[in-house]
Amino acid sequence: MPGKVWAVFRKDLLIELRTKDSLNAMLFFGIVVLVIFNFALEGARDSIRAAVPGVLWVSFVFSGTLGLNRMFSTEKENSCLQGLLLVPMDRGILYLGKMLAAAVFMLVAEAVIFIFSMVFFNLTVWKEIPYLILVFLIGTLGFTSVGTILSAISANTRMREVLLPLILFPVVLPILINAVEATGIILNTNDYGALRLPLTIMSAFTIVFGTVSYLLFDFVLED
Repeated sequence: MPGKVWAVFRKDLLIELRTKDSLNAMLFFGIVVLVIFNFALEGARDSIRAAVPGVLWVSFVFSGTLGLNRMFSTEKENSCLQGLLLVPMDRGILYLGKMLAAAVFMLVAEAVIFIFSMVFFNLTVWKEIPYLILVFLIGTLGFTSVGTILSAISANTRMREVLLPLILFPVVLPILINAVEATGIILNTNDYGALRLPLTIMSAFTIVFGTVSYLLFDFVLED
């Protein structure tokens, strides 16, 4: 099973490395969001650090949604999905490979966006980086765990670019709220003991979303 998951993950990774379509779009979109907020918060430099967690996760979510939108649409257009479905393997393996690929692409985009945010908002966060990595990792896995299956659902519709955000954002709202809260604790309070509650909630939702999506993915792919 791990070998098959790795094969699906490697396929998506190699395709993205050759084309760079999704990653370039995600980076461009995320950085544009940062630039807009940078100008919008120009007159509130004293309290800008308090707004950074929300700004970061808005950038992460919008860029991640852009990547999820392209996850299945490209394969549907080129009839590659039918070939994947003919491979004798559990459909859940296809879900895991796709989900891990989406998480890696999103984490790469997040790393670049975060570096730009340090420049735009004049952040000094070297000591906080390990804690931020943990929050970004759990939040991203939770986002992509449910985003992957919803991307497969929306890929069968004509207005998938509009439908995916409409059905994705309400579902991942608990993860996003706690991700913003945890990021705010790290950047503004340094009370790392308070991270336990938001991290626990994020982890619980990630496990539930991942398990349910894995079990239901076979039915989603049925025509």
